[in-house]
Amino acid sequence: MEFQDILSLLDQFDSSNMTKLELESDGMKLKLEKGAAAQAAPSISVAAVQPPVPFLEEGELIKAPLVGTFYAASETGATPFCAVGNTVKKGQTLCILEAMKMMSEIPAPMDCVILEVLAGNGSLVEYDQPLFRVKTI
Repeated sequence: MEFQDILSLLDQFDSSNMTKLELESDGMKLKLEKGAAAQAAPSISVAAVQPPVPFLEEGELIKAPLVGTFYAASETGATPFCAVGNTVKKGQTLCILEAMKMMSEIPAPMDCVILEVLAGNGSLVEYDQPLFRVKTI
């Protein structure tokens, strides 16, 4: 429910014969009361039932298939396998994850454009942690 909707509802409630109104919508609970005790002025109690939904960014996530150390390039100082804005083909290496001295190349699961690299070079990543945000092409 948008703020303007609440204001409109308040105006309609104030001009009506109703003395009490309770409404629950979009994770928000609204309770309005008026009468002799309230001196004809509505009282408002707003409580969030659920946490707000985070803004969802466009694209899909490519997640870590295992726990390990994230490497953006094949060796220190080398050009990264991919960068923001790069178009990559299905099967092209995106990064390397090292686990117990074993290096695993992580391929692109589809043709895509890299929108964001979510892991830092040399950082430890967990299983199923997002590594890249991409847009399928």
